[in-house]
Amino acid sequence: MAVFVTRRIPAEGLRVLSQAGGCRVHQWDSEEPVPRAELLSGVAGKRGLLCLLSDRIDREVLEAAGPSLKVISTMSVGFDHLALDEIKKRGIRVGYTPDVLTDATAELSVALLLAACRRLPEAVEQVKNGGWTTWKPLWMCGYGLSNSTVGIIGLGRIGQAVAHRLKPFGVKKFLYTGSHPKPESAAEFEAEFVPLTRLAEESDFVVVTCALTPATQGMCNKDFFAKMKKTSVFVNTSRGAVVNQEDLYDALAHGQIAAAGLDVTTPEPLPTDHPLLSLKNCVILPHIGSATYATRSTMAVLAAENLLAGLRGEPMPHELQL
Repeated sequence: MAVFVTRRIPAEGLRVLSQAGGCRVHQWDSEEPVPRAELLSGVAGKRGLLCLLSDRIDREVLEAAGPSLKVISTMSVGFDHLALDEIKKRGIRVGYTPDVLTDATAELSVALLLAACRRLPEAVEQVKNGGWTTWKPLWMCGYGLSNSTVGIIGLGRIGQAVAHRLKPFGVKKFLYTGSHPKPESAAEFEAEFVPLTRLAEESDFVVVTCALTPATQGMCNKDFFAKMKKTSVFVNTSRGAVVNQEDLYDALAHGQIAAAGLDVTTPEPLPTDHPLLSLKNCVILPHIGSATYATRSTMAVLAAENLLAGLRGEPMPHELQL
């Protein structure tokens, strides 16, 4: 069984594949993304493909792989980089890695929220450039979570984990929105299911943790930001395309909202001359939501186990139902 791995992954995951009997591993052994031409040639004739969220697995790749490709395992919880309709047509099974990155991503979401609302990057810069001269009553003031209203867009695993971590900060009220109410999930936080418009209007902090779908693409746009409070903080750790970045820039630059924190952008990486990077009230991270050693190792092992189970015709630990 020949498989192609599109990147250098944690050693624990590669070990699972290399120690499996009859599994021949071909790998693009680099920290950098596999060039398109190498991906097309690497996948040719393989039975399995282990890819990352930065790899666009579309019709061209599937045609290059040919009829031998039976399993795709992505080392990610998201799957918007996969052409699922084409994959389903070919009867290819798909594995993914949900759950294991929930805690790490929730922790990062809280860190990003605090960095944005308490202006931490600005404060660090002031220390470094000599802007810290004395204690001043109103200098570097931001916004706190105590007695606040937090709105969560997408109360799935990560959304719930974010709410669980924010509750001890003294949040007064949680709101959430999504495709449908989730009363059991919301019970712990006494969270109220509301329309997107009301969430924007009433929240002091908005945290986006939903999946990218046709319904959510571009959802956080000019109209959305116009409804938010001028003192509110916006955080996105889901997918960049959920946000209209031009509209976000305008909202931040013109004081429609107070601050924003992004771990995801469109494109990724964000060009260094992008207007958002010129704003002091916008904290941008390089998509590191799941970036703990333990989480990335667990993701790699699960992706490898999904791939092997699929190749053997066995149930995958986590299979995407197409």
